[in-house]
Amino acid sequence: MTDHPGAPAPTDAPALPDAATLAALRDLAERVALAAADLVRRTRPDEVTVAATKSSPVDVVTAMDAASEALLRELILAERPDDAILGEEDGHVDGTSGLTWVIDPIDGTVNYLYGIPAYAVSVAVVAGTADPLEWTALAGAVVAIVGGSAWTAARGGGATRDGQPITVNAAKELSQSLVGTGFGYASERRAAQAQVLVHVLPQVRDIRRIGSAALDLCMVAEGTLDLVYERGLNPWDMAAGALIVEEAGGVATGLRGMAASPTMTVAGPRESVAALAALLEQHGADQGA
Repeated sequence: MTDHPGAPAPTDAPALPDAATLAALRDLAERVALAAADLVRRTRPDEVTVAATKSSPVDVVTAMDAASEALLRELILAERPDDAILGEEDGHVDGTSGLTWVIDPIDGTVNYLYGIPAYAVSVAVVAGTADPLEWTALAGAVVAIVGGSAWTAARGGGATRDGQPITVNAAKELSQSLVGTGFGYASERRAAQAQVLVHVLPQVRDIRRIGSAALDLCMVAEGTLDLVYERGLNPWDMAAGALIVEEAGGVATGLRGMAASPTMTVAGPRESVAALAALLEQHGADQGA
């Protein structure tokens, strides 16, 4: 998916399902994410090999990405055959219900490849189009494959980790905020992001680069991180995690009045997000390569 410079935040949100339906969607998201995480955990070989690359030689796909996504699609369509699905590996399959499942079979594939225990399955369901600038996220789940923790949310129903309610940290000065971020795969994008980081790092407590945007967002939702920002997140990277942040009392947004999107996603407590967004705008974090 490409950036959307100049696009406004959505104004005409679709009608939401009732609370019982939202709860059922949340339950399904969690169940299928847990099943895929269990598959990845049980069948990880001692040596993982790269099956393909995507946007650059360092943007890798493993055989397990494909297997995990196939399982997610099978389980979702078994219960929701009329829904659309947008997946990282196999693209978009149309539906007729007006709902789309947005799935990432392994978020943090490079961590998975190297055996770094920070990778997750992310599953969300949205109303409207499969575009962060136009959708309304309804429910989602992120499951840490190593360790098995599950973060879930439904719109209007709060957010949890392993069934326990979670909330973002209270807003604080940037100088006291621990901030997560990530970097793109193209060398030109990385160089631009490094230049922005030169300006951000002196203004915050410290930076963490964990390698899974879905886990970054969940860490913000539970208060392990204060803030996160990243340019270049795809819909499947952010769909579940952004909703979990919002239902934990925070916000997930873009810059210059935009909604969170591939152009930029900033998440955390509202006042802290406003301060970080202003700093990012000042240094053109959503501009250039």
